[in-house]
Amino acid sequence: MAGDGAGHDGPLQGMRVIELAHIMAGPVCGLMLADMGAEVIKVEKLEGDDTRRTVPPALEGESAAYMMMNRGKRGLSLDLKAPDGIAVLRRLLSGADALIENYRGGTMERLGLGYETLRQDFPHLVYCSLSGFGRSGPYADRAGFDLVAQGMSGLMSVTGEGPGRPPMKCGPPVTDITAGILAAMGVLAAYTRRLKTGEGQVVDTSLFEAGITHTYWQSAIAMATGVAPGPMGSAHPLNAPYEAFATADGWITIGAANQKNWTKLLTALGMEHLAEDPRFATNRDRMSHREELAATLAPAFTTRGSSEWLARLEAEGVPAGPVLDVAAMHADPQTLAREMVVEVEHTRVGRMKTLGLPVKFSATPGRVHGAAPLLGEHSRAILAEAGYDAAAIDDLIARGIVRETLA
Repeated sequence: MAGDGAGHDGPLQGMRVIELAHIMAGPVCGLMLADMGAEVIKVEKLEGDDTRRTVPPALEGESAAYMMMNRGKRGLSLDLKAPDGIAVLRRLLSGADALIENYRGGTMERLGLGYETLRQDFPHLVYCSLSGFGRSGPYADRAGFDLVAQGMSGLMSVTGEGPGRPPMKCGPPVTDITAGILAAMGVLAAYTRRLKTGEGQVVDTSLFEAGITHTYWQSAIAMATGVAPGPMGSAHPLNAPYEAFATADGWITIGAANQKNWTKLLTALGMEHLAEDPRFATNRDRMSHREELAATLAPAFTTRGSSEWLARLEAEGVPAGPVLDVAAMHADPQTLAREMVVEVEHTRVGRMKTLGLPVKFSATPGRVHGAAPLLGEHSRAILAEAGYDAAAIDDLIARGIVRETLA
C-alpha cells in the first residue's frame, strides 16, 4: 500500500511520530524522519492539509506539492474538534515517541493538546512545535509565512542584484524548509536524551530563526563593522572571484575563493598578467575592487561556451559548475548517482518521481519508503493497530469523526 509505514528500515527504525502539521515546515520535519526510518502518521483535518488544494500542478487529481511534502507517511483523517477525535489522538500518542505540530500559537492548548497537558499522561513524549517566530517573545502569537520570515530575518536585504534594487526573496521557501530540518535535528537530539533518561521535552523552532541561521556570513560582517551588508547578486561577501559569469551560450559559476584557486583561474583564462595587478593581488585587494575584477574577467568568459570553459577549469582544478534549471538538475548524473531523484508507487497516480534523502548512512541506509497517502488512506489500519475493533471504527467513520478514502 502506498505510504505504508510498516517495515521501515533506516537508523530510526522503530521510532513512531505523530505529525499534526500542514503546508511545509512541519511536513518537512516529518518527511526527514520518515526517510530515516521512523513511522510517521500524518493526522489531517477532515478536509485535509491545505497543500492538497495547492494546484496546479496535479496528477490524477492529487496535488504535486502535497505528494512531495508527504511521501513516506501514513495518513489518518481525524476531527480534532470533537472529543472522540481527541480521544483517538491520545490513544495514538500512548504509543508514539514524538509529536510534530505547527499550528498557530494557542491552538493546541485550546484543543487540550498543549505540552503541559499531554506530559501528565505521556512524560516520554518529544513535543516538537514549529511556528513563525517561536513560542516565546513579543511575536509568539503571529502567524508565520516564509515570505515574512525571509524579510524579517535579513535574507531579503542581502538577496538580489545589488544596491538600489527592489528587495528579493530566495526562490525556494528556505525558512520553511530549514525550519523543518532544524526541527528534525531537534527532535533527534531530544529523542536521544529520552532514550537515556525516559523523559520527553519540548523542541521549539521557527521560520524566523531558520532565516537568521542563513545570515552567518552577513551577521559576522555586521557585528564586526557595524554596517549591514547589502545584496551582491551571485557574488560572495568575503571572497572574490566567487560568482556567476555569462559564457557564449549560458552561465557558469566560479569559486576561486582562495589565492591558489585565483592563480589557477588566471592560467585557465590565459590572463596570468593579472597576478601582478595590485588591484587583484590578494583577496583583500580583490574584494576592494570586486566590481572592477568582475568587469575585467567577464569579457573572457563570453569567448567560449559553458562546456568548454568547464572542461578547461576542471583541468586546472578551479571549482566551477554550470547553472542548471531544476529539470536539468533532476537529470544530472550526480543527482542520479546520489539517489536524489527516486521513484515511488502512489495508490492513485501509479509510478511517480520524488526527491530522495540527502543524508546517507553506511550501516543503516535510509530511503523514501513510499508515496504520500490519499486523505485518510490508512485511517482504518491505524485505528485497528491502536486497538479499535471493526465496529468501533465503522462508528467513528459513520459519525464523521474519522474520514476514510478507499483506493
